[in-house]
Amino acid sequence: MKAPAAGGAQHTFTVEHDGAPRLDLLVAQAVGLSRSQSATLIADGRVLVDGKPERASFRAPAGTTVVVDVPPPPGREVIAEQIPVSVVYEDAHLIVVDKVAGMVVHLAPGNWTGTLVNALKGRGQGLAEGGPEERQGLVHRLDKDTSGLMVVAKTDDALRILSKAIAERRVMRRYAALSWGHLPDDTVTVDKPIGRDPNDRIRMAVVGEGRPARTDFLRLARFGACDLLRCHLHSGRTHQIRVHLAALGHPVVGDDIYGGGGARKIVGLPPQRHFLHAAWLVFNHPVSGERLEFQSPLPDELRHSLLTVAELPDLFAAPNPLEYFDFYRADR
Repeated sequence: MKAPAAGGAQHTFTVEHDGAPRLDLLVAQAVGLSRSQSATLIADGRVLVDGKPERASFRAPAGTTVVVDVPPPPGREVIAEQIPVSVVYEDAHLIVVDKVAGMVVHLAPGNWTGTLVNALKGRGQGLAEGGPEERQGLVHRLDKDTSGLMVVAKTDDALRILSKAIAERRVMRRYAALSWGHLPDDTVTVDKPIGRDPNDRIRMAVVGEGRPARTDFLRLARFGACDLLRCHLHSGRTHQIRVHLAALGHPVVGDDIYGGGGARKIVGLPPQRHFLHAAWLVFNHPVSGERLEFQSPLPDELRHSLLTVAELPDLFAAPNPLEYFDFYRADR
């Protein structure tokens, strides 16, 4: 019996052997719930055994099909907060923001306030309502300590069209990263599935049963201790760039979760900051079809870090050091 992940969804599995535990324990093990949670689902009629409800003490024989309907978690009211947010483009359909490092994108356990969604609500922002309130308008996400460009939908139509464009890889998202050590070649593609780390649920990892994920890496410069990379996402899995670089043995500089958090003084990087920035975003407008392109220079702390490792005097005069390294050249 293979255990699917828990969440707001329907899970179906077949009992493979006789002698299975009682139904509440069986469901808990299969779907990844506590025993009390599975017992509640059984009592609410959300668990069907060969098409009919059974008691929590029922023991299903081999060959039995069990369907478990796990409802989504209840929504949480999003409070409008007066939090500064950098807006680089806005019209009636969408808004493009340049997120600062340290800001969580949406509400989640431990982060019920202070998120980007709270900040947008504080602007009196109307957002697409096609998803949970705590994630209203979100087309894609950035990690808490990753800075840079994000597009947020104001209307349900814009959310649907932009989400489809991302799924079909018609939205170009390119990130600047410093990675420890040196890649084996100037261009490297990692095409490996990503899922929860079976040994640490906080982390993601390359796992055989994960979701498909592909990242293209282009080395723009090679320094003494690290490489400056342009990272092109073809998919958008949680922590994708960080996981793929860690899998190569060259984690993102400053990444405390995936092995790149040491030796910050060498690269002039402040605590609780990794060197990953969403610097280039290109997509077609969901209504007009117009090509929209946005570029974000490195934040001050990352610019300082790059100047520290590069040791190139010319960089100090460059308003955006990424341009010096041809980061925004489309033919590379």
